[in-house]
Amino acid sequence: MAMHTWLLYLLAVIGLSLTPGPNGLLALTHGALYGHKKTLFTISGGVTGFVLIIALSMVGIGALLQTSASALAVLKWLGAGYLMYLGVQIWRSDPISLNLNDKPIDKTAKDLYRQGLLAAISNPKVLLFYGAFLPQFIAVDRPLLIQFIIMALTFGLVEFVVEALLARIAHRIRPWLNSVGKRFNHICGGVFIAIGLALPLTR
Repeated sequence: MAMHTWLLYLLAVIGLSLTPGPNGLLALTHGALYGHKKTLFTISGGVTGFVLIIALSMVGIGALLQTSASALAVLKWLGAGYLMYLGVQIWRSDPISLNLNDKPIDKTAKDLYRQGLLAAISNPKVLLFYGAFLPQFIAVDRPLLIQFIIMALTFGLVEFVVEALLARIAHRIRPWLNSVGKRFNHICGGVFIAIGLALPLTR
C-alpha cells in the first residue's frame, strides 16, 4: 500500500470511527455504566469482530479480482454510491441518546467482550459496508494479504483508541450529545457523502 493511499485511508478511518454506530454507542453506554477501564473489554470484542468482517470482505474481494481484473473498478463505483447512501441515512437519523435509566448489572470481562463482539458482527449491513469501503483503497498490482493486514491493523487501532476515548468521557459528552446530536449526525453523514464522492476520483 502506497504511503499516500494509507494516509487517505487513515483519515477516512478516523472519520468513520467518529460516526455514530452500534459499537460507539455501546462504548459510550458501558463507559457511563461500568467505567472506562472495564469497557476496554467491550471495545476489544468489537475490534475483534471488525477485523473478522474485514477478513471476510477481503476474501470476497480477492475472489472477485480473480474472476475479473476490471471488477474492482466497478466495485469502487458501486461502493461509492453505497457510502453516499449511508451518508444520507446518517444525516436524516435521530440524534444519539444514552439510556442510563436502568440500574447497571454487574458483568464479567467475558460478558462485556462477547457483547462488543456480537454488536460488531450481528449487523449484516457492516459486511456490506466494508465491501463498499475497502475496495476504494486496494491496489490490484500489490499483494492483497499485505494490504489486508495494514488495513485491518489500522482500522482496529483507530477504532480502539476512539471508542476508549468515548468510554472515558461518556458522562461529559452525554449533555453535549443531547444538545447538538442532530448537527453531529449532519457532520458524520457529510463525511460519508464526501468519501463516496472523492474516493473513486483519487486513483
